[in-house]
Amino acid sequence: MQLIKAGLCAFGMSGKVFHAPFLKEHPGFYLSAIVERSKEESKEKYPDATIYRSVEEMLQNADIDLVVVNTPVQTHFEYAKMALEAGKNVIVEKPFTVNAAEAEQLTKLAEEKNLFVSVYQNRRFDRDYLQIQKILDQKILGEIKEVEIRFDRFRTEASTKLHKEDPNLSGSGSVHDLGAHLIDQAVQLFGFPKRVFADVFSMKGQDFANDYFELILFGDHDLRVRLKSSVFTKEDHYAYKIFGDKGCFLQERSDNQENELVVGAIPEFGKIWTEPLSSEDGILNYTNENSENVRTLTSSEAGNYMNYYHNIYEHIVFGYYLPSPAEEVMQNMKIIDAAMESAKLGKIIDLN
Repeated sequence: MQLIKAGLCAFGMSGKVFHAPFLKEHPGFYLSAIVERSKEESKEKYPDATIYRSVEEMLQNADIDLVVVNTPVQTHFEYAKMALEAGKNVIVEKPFTVNAAEAEQLTKLAEEKNLFVSVYQNRRFDRDYLQIQKILDQKILGEIKEVEIRFDRFRTEASTKLHKEDPNLSGSGSVHDLGAHLIDQAVQLFGFPKRVFADVFSMKGQDFANDYFELILFGDHDLRVRLKSSVFTKEDHYAYKIFGDKGCFLQERSDNQENELVVGAIPEFGKIWTEPLSSEDGILNYTNENSENVRTLTSSEAGNYMNYYHNIYEHIVFGYYLPSPAEEVMQNMKIIDAAMESAKLGKIIDLN
């Protein structure tokens, strides 16, 4: 296989959990460079990777083809721009940038340099999201009228990461963090909305970045897509609720890849490496073509974040489909910008 040499811009949770294991286990990649500003934690699992003390040093000295910008969102624009100007293809952790203007600049620069930027929208490879895609593709729910997608947590204590908690920093808070996933999934499933209304604030108090949001995306044919997140949710909700004129589908957030990776799971290439479901995770209720009511419990099939990196590899080597390209995710940033404006002004924002 052609070998793609990759470099990580940081070795925090994102690097340890979502990127380094996949770059190591995929036979088409070689993780040859890692930025650690003061520590050398990566040496234990990735002894062949050279440690650099800054992104600048890595870009100047490392023999790499692909740069993973997995630093705090406030630095995404700076480091992705630096990597593109150094002639490297780029993967950027979500959220893409702090606003749509930065995302647009990076998208334009990549095009000018004949390089690519892909945003790491890994939740497109979650088992629950893939199940939603499967059900919608069957078109058994009829015309979709209302949708709710949630991503809740119970984290009442503030994070120690200032780039996520400081309300004075652009890009901090849940709208950019979890909202980046929900908005991406909503647009992938139901298209770009016409208008957005948002309620955004901090349940922990005004000294912290937003940790609650409810966004209403207004789509074609009066479709309403509601996106919601709270950090004061101790019991799980159905993460997805899809209502059509012929039926509905309720889906739990059942993907466990992140939790398994955190405790040391090895994402083996070409294999389903996640734990199987212990019970059904969805309810499908619809009227079939014979006007009969059908209600059944459903089980989603395993997702795999390795497929993201395999898509990246096939794009570089064979020119195949690029997952979550910059020009696509740039549109999501426009929704985030509009949501923040809507919450500030208390009115619906037109996205046209």
